[in-house]
Parts: sequence; structure tokens; C-alpha cells
Amino acid sequence: MKQKLIVLSADGMTYEDVEQIKNMPNYQKYLAGGARVKRVRSIYPTITFPCHTTMCTGVWPEKHGVLSNYPLTPGTPHSSLPWKWDYKWRAKWEEDIFRAAKEAGLTTAASFWPVTGNHPYIDYLMAEYWPQPGDTSMGEVYKRAGSSKEMQEIIEEQSQNHTLVGHPAIEEYAMAVFCEVIKKYQPDLLMLHTGDIDGNRHAYGLFNDHVTKGIEDTDRYIGMLMSAVEEAGLMDCTNFVLTSDHGLLNIERTVSPNVKFAEAGLIDVDESGELVDWKAYCMSGGTSALVYLKDPDDKEVYEKTWKLLKEMADEEVYGFTEIFTEAEIREREHLGGEFAFALETDGFTSFGDDLVRPLMRIPDCRDYRYGKATHGHLPTKGMCPVFSAKGPAFKENVTIETANLIDHAPTFAKVLGVELQGADGRALTELLR
Repeated sequence: MKQKLIVLSADGMTYEDVEQIKNMPNYQKYLAGGARVKRVRSIYPTITFPCHTTMCTGVWPEKHGVLSNYPLTPGTPHSSLPWKWDYKWRAKWEEDIFRAAKEAGLTTAASFWPVTGNHPYIDYLMAEYWPQPGDTSMGEVYKRAGSSKEMQEIIEEQSQNHTLVGHPAIEEYAMAVFCEVIKKYQPDLLMLHTGDIDGNRHAYGLFNDHVTKGIEDTDRYIGMLMSAVEEAGLMDCTNFVLTSDHGLLNIERTVSPNVKFAEAGLIDVDESGELVDWKAYCMSGGTSALVYLKDPDDKEVYEKTWKLLKEMADEEVYGFTEIFTEAEIREREHLGGEFAFALETDGFTSFGDDLVRPLMRIPDCRDYRYGKATHGHLPTKGMCPVFSAKGPAFKENVTIETANLIDHAPTFAKVLGVELQGADGRALTELLR
């Protein structure tokens, strides 16, 4: 029988969390004694949507083009920002593990995997997408995001039995949906994304009882999924991977560089503080930020913005001392795009998008970027994501110290016996039989 693969990405899980979960019952039953990477080096920026796009493509952000959870929409309030739900944001790079598996004749499935809305190569899809104002039927919600008729039926059926707001309720709903998918359709590749641990860290900080509860919930999800695998009679051919995307840093304050941009004449706001026009704009990525120029060819604005940023960095009070040009950060971290500069946190500051004073705020959780802990920073800072695996494709009792996030997709391809085109990463053959 051909091998199958289930990948569970527990957003924000780190090495320290694995030290807890490895003693919990379902990890013990389904992952103990398998293959493991202690610490995975993430990408820059360490943001969920860019990370998960790298995890399924095996390429750096400079290639796939997903640099943030949000598109650039200057002046849009944080509560109204659109998300990069849809596969269309991957227009620069269409190769990924879903396409490779599908073109090899395998069946594919994804639950809340970022940037997969309307993905043409996912058979059983419940995209990372949520109801919009006025929506009532969950089946219709996910039809809009690319769910097939078969998926809509399961989604609608399970919505009658679950609370659909907040963590862990939304994760339990998704698990129930995909336990049914496993039993009914037995996909060859299933990739799932949960947000409990990450959400609790944003709200409460790095280590606390809420985070521990998220880790316990993650162990429960492992049990739910693998119980469905057992019921379907697929244990002998199923490989299970528990992994994650990034770590987080504790945050003491949020600073909005756009306030200084407005005071320097680079942003024009009206009397009510609404955006009128802009020449330079700082887009927050949590503990990093990208600075865009409305006219990238305007050398005068470029120099004015660069000078202002240097002055702010030199004062060491605005949350950053490191500034990278696009060319510098492309060379260092393979992050490239239409931005002019990247700002990196001082280690305890996140960046805001506010246009008018106050310049500085305390953490308030109105947005994941402004919580008590957040991410976006260089992957060399703070805690690291993880990788644990067990199944017929993986060696037993083998641990390596480090790997890269770009290595995930090539490793998944090797497990499934498919060809992944153009990956920057490598298959972690030292973990494989």
C-alpha cells in the first residue's frame, strides 16, 4: 500500500513546548521513538502566512512573494485589514507539495492551511478563512474559499455540533471535519494548521497556564486524528508529522513609525487622523516592519525616508536599531519584494500602523501584532519551531539538532515519492529510512 502523510502545524509551538508534550498520552502513543529535529530555523519575517507558504513550497519568500499575512493597504484600520486567504497571492510561485502530489495521482487535503483558498490542487479543502458579516451557512462560507460539494456537506454537518468562535473551539471543529474526511476519503496528503498555542501566547505571553492548555489541546488533536486513521485501518501506511512555523518574543510596547513619517511630511493625514495620501508607509509585521514607497523610483523620497529611519535608529528609542535595505535583507535572509526597507525589533518592541499620536502604546491584543508576545523578527532571535515525525517512512529514535523551514516540503515530497520542482530546501534524508 502506498504511504500517506498527515502534517499538523501547531502555530507558535517551540522546542520548549515539545519538552512538555512529549510526556502527554497521544504524543507518547503516536510520536515517541520517532524522528525529530530539535530546533528548526524559520524564515524572515517569522509570520504565519509567509512561513506556511514556505513550508508547503520549499522556497524562500523572495520566490513565493508572500511577505505578510495582509496585502499592503495603507490607512486601513487594523480591524478591517484583509488577509491573504487565497492561493492567488502565490501567483509568483505555483509549485508546492499539493500540486506535486496531485500531479503524481495522489489525493490531497488541507485544513486551515494559510494561503490555500481556492487552491486548484487540493481535493478536500477547508481554507484558512472565516465567515464575513452576514454569512450564515458554513458550507457557503467555505464554498467561497474553494471547498468542494463533498467538503461543504461535511463542513455544514459538523457546524451543527460545534461552537465556531475562538480557540480551541474552531480547532475542534476543524478536527471533527477532517476526522470525517480521513474515514470517508482517506487522502494521501493531509496538512492541518492550528492556532491555539500562538493565540494564547499573543494574549498572555510566552509561558503560562493558557499556553500549557494549548499544548494539551494539541496533544488531544493528535489523538483525534490518529484515532480516525486507526478506524480507517490506515496505521501501517500513515506517517504523522507534528511541526510549527515560528517562535515569539515577549513585548513591552508598540511603536508606530508612521507617526514620525506623517510629522516629516511623508504621510498626509486629515484633521480626523485619516490617511489622505502617502509617499512612504511602514507596514507592521509585528516584530518587524516593511517600509514601502508609493513611487519606488523617487530617489528624493528614498533618501529622505532613509535619513529619517537612520536618525530614529540612532536615537535607540523607537523600537529598532537595525535597518535593512531590500537588497541587504534579500542577501541575508532571502526576503525580497517591492518594499524599500525592513525594520527589525530591538527585542521587546512591536511595530504599529497608527498614523497619529500616541507614538507608543502598551500591548493591548487589539491585533495579534500588538499582543503581550508576537513574532515577525529575525529567525535567529527567540525560540525556534520544531519537527517530530513517526511512520513507515521515518527512522526510529533519531534526532538532529537543526534544519531549515525550507526543508519541510522537500521532505514531504520524499515521503510521498513525488517530485517537487524548484525547491530551495532539501529532503531531511537523515530522518528517513
